[in-house]
Amino acid sequence: MFRRTFWFTTGVAAGVWATTKVNRKLKQLTPESLARTAGNKAIEAGHRLKDRAVDFALDVRDNMAQREAELGDALGLNAPIDPELPSPKLSASLEQGVPPSRRHAAIENRTEPKTYVIDTTSSTYKKNSYNRNEDH
Repeated sequence: MFRRTFWFTTGVAAGVWATTKVNRKLKQLTPESLARTAGNKAIEAGHRLKDRAVDFALDVRDNMAQREAELGDALGLNAPIDPELPSPKLSASLEQGVPPSRRHAAIENRTEPKTYVIDTTSSTYKKNSYNRNEDH
């Protein structure tokens, strides 16, 4: 009698365990559960990808700054400038007697920029004393 009770209890326990295991697996295979699992894995992959992209961007920025410094040294751009020597464009425009606001146009032999006159009565800009907004 004891032997039969033991095997009956063991069978019931194995049945309950197997039923529980099968039900858990079936719940994992439902569409909602599969979608949730796929979403979680996609989010994790996105975080990993973002971390790698940030690391890559920082590496690129560091290497870019290092290479820029190397090129600056090779081309002499980082060398100290002698404060006694003006730049060639500035000295040429100073010799011509061109005011600072028109140096750029004078250096490149452009025509003089158009002048605009402020009409104090209407607070509008007039080109060469002509106001196209006035009544004719």
